[in-house]
Amino acid sequence: MAALNLLQVTDTHLVGDAAGRQRGVVTLDALQAVLRLASEDSHDVVLLTGDVVHDDPEGYDWAQRELSALGKPVLCIPGNHDDPDLLREALAGEPFRHCGHHDFRGWRLVMLDSHVPGGAEGLLRPSELARLEVALESAGDLHVLVVLHHHPIESGSRWLDTVGLVNAKEFLDIIDRHSQVRGILWGHVHQSHDSLRRNAHGELRLMSTPSTCVQFLPKSDDFVLDTLPPGFRTLQLQADGRIDSQVRWLG
Repeated sequence: MAALNLLQVTDTHLVGDAAGRQRGVVTLDALQAVLRLASEDSHDVVLLTGDVVHDDPEGYDWAQRELSALGKPVLCIPGNHDDPDLLREALAGEPFRHCGHHDFRGWRLVMLDSHVPGGAEGLLRPSELARLEVALESAGDLHVLVVLHHHPIESGSRWLDTVGLVNAKEFLDIIDRHSQVRGILWGHVHQSHDSLRRNAHGELRLMSTPSTCVQFLPKSDDFVLDTLPPGFRTLQLQADGRIDSQVRWLG
């Protein structure tokens, strides 16, 4: 069976003004440049993993235009700068699908909502943890990739770790009970991370992905921007459960 090819774009921070900037970067221009570069490869599914807009719901119109043009399923979750209801309303119908779990070519992609109204931190509510448990229990022989916005492990940056996933231990306890989970993927941190988590079932991949606009300096106690350009991640989910993945940068 051929690999399932994914494109992850995250933290696009769009606004209604096409020339709107985030820390000096025109976010729409940056997203368009990312999608042009990503189009050099073929992707089966797009993951849109939160902070689609920067507190401006008019930005969803740009997301709808740019991402629907790809002609691929777009799996969406909200970030802390999103309004989940407005996100669903603006990105309604095909190719957009919100949260839930989605099965493609031997894999189950579990999309989780960690949004906290009015907060920058993340939380998986009891109903969301229960939904995760059901999605994993019913996965059968499918390999599983779990996707959320907020980071469930420490980033190494003191300021960022005050706005991570508040109930990360509960989340990881569920993950560790299920042998089908092959990886966890997130955004929010505006930087790349790739490591392994070992549990009783073996190893699973832990990955974060840079923003399509500005990046945060890793291992910084206080908020500092990095000089790295916009980026994105591609993943190849193999039939045997392996995950191959690359981060790509503009320029």
